[in-house]
Amino acid sequence: MLDSIFSADSALMRVLGKAADVIVLNLIFVATSLPVVTLGASVTALHGTAMRIVRGRSESVTGDYLRAFRENVRRGSQLLLVLASLAGVLAAWYVVVTTFVAGVAQLVLLVIWLVLVVQLALTGLFAFPYLATFDDVTSRVLRNARLMAWRHPLTALAAMALTSLPVVVTVFYPRVAVYGLLWFAFGFAAVAVLTGILFVRVFDTYIPAPRSDLVTKDGTARALS
Repeated sequence: MLDSIFSADSALMRVLGKAADVIVLNLIFVATSLPVVTLGASVTALHGTAMRIVRGRSESVTGDYLRAFRENVRRGSQLLLVLASLAGVLAAWYVVVTTFVAGVAQLVLLVIWLVLVVQLALTGLFAFPYLATFDDVTSRVLRNARLMAWRHPLTALAAMALTSLPVVVTVFYPRVAVYGLLWFAFGFAAVAVLTGILFVRVFDTYIPAPRSDLVTKDGTARALS
């Protein structure tokens, strides 16, 4: 009985193995994100490795992560810079509108602002997993991430809930999150794996079949549009 429970192929050992992978992935992500300037590559590598774990294709979490990190230093940084710049523009828009505009005009501009904020948030949610999956340039990453978010609204909303709920709990109920320590233990990777389950289902619909001309050496699919 005990031999079957603790055998390498048992359900318990598979779950424990996945949990260990998540913890290792989280620690590597935190370590490589500390310089801040590498955050774009770190987030891309985090999602890429998380999706490999979901697909059952990760033989080495450390190896998969470091390979994805090296390959996305430039593009991941560019993507983060663009998204941060757009967020800065929207923040400035809000300050200007709430400070210098009043009445109906303010209401209209704030509604437009809210729509753009939601669109940027959804695009950002899809952008880094997309970059980790498809070999594409930054402009097309943003375009296709935005289109996928609107084509798959349920996935987008679920991913937003999975990403934002732990943040809300950490901010308003810090004791539950052990004052943020759970983020450094496994939180970032756990969220990436959970959202990875959603993203894998979406992205796989855009990869019809494994073909040598559509797959790069690291297994990343080339963009189809």
